[in-house]
Order: sequence, then structure tokens, then C-alpha cells
Amino acid sequence: MTGIREKGIYGEETADKIKSQIIEYADSAGLSCEVFQTNFEGALIDKIQEVRDDISGGIINAGALSHYSYCLRDAISGTRIPFVEVHMSNIYARESFRSKSVIASVCVGQITGFGKNSYFLGVDALKAII
Repeated sequence: MTGIREKGIYGEETADKIKSQIIEYADSAGLSCEVFQTNFEGALIDKIQEVRDDISGGIINAGALSHYSYCLRDAISGTRIPFVEVHMSNIYARESFRSKSVIASVCVGQITGFGKNSYFLGVDALKAII
């Protein structure tokens, strides 16, 4: 729904356009990149478990799942690979329930509040540690 909902928070660019920019940015950094988007918690967990032996690290914007999904936390933790948590909005400047991330403790870091640039910063952070 990026580019459609809450444009004042998430901007007007579509998710597909941002996806293309992320892939191009990662490629220019010498990293291969696959972008996976789903609205289903189980599908995200399945994807993380599916690729755990094939990737060196991950960048995850878990949206609202960041705040309550212990299943997602366990999936990330079980990979034993570095994940960077990103959010386009500053989750600490929004509703109080958003200021708690249950996945933060199993990620190597968190980038929040820089719009689509949060993803690019995530690529830079991941490249620095893998």
C-alpha cells in the first residue's frame, strides 16, 4: 500500500518503484538482492526459513509485525544470519505501541525514519558487516 496509504508518512512512490530502486542500489553496492513483500505473517516466516541457507544477510521491514510477532522473531533468530530492521517512518515518533519492536533484539541494527532511504541505509549497513 506504499504510495497509496498515509502519503504524508510513507510518500507517494509505489512499492514497485521503491523495490526497483532498492535492487538497483544493492546491485551498485555489489550485492545481489531479492525483494519479497507479503501481507501474511506465515508467508514471511516461510520465506525466511526457505532462504536461510542461501543468503548472507537480510533487510526486513516487518511493519506492524515488528511490534508483536514472536513467530517472526524466532524465524529471524533461527537463521543465525544478520538482519537489519528498517522502517520508513520513525516508529518512536508515532503511536506508543509502535515504539516496541520484538524483532529488534535479534537484528544487528535498526534504521527508522528515513523514508525509502531507510532501505538504502540498510543495504549500506549490511554490506559493512557481511
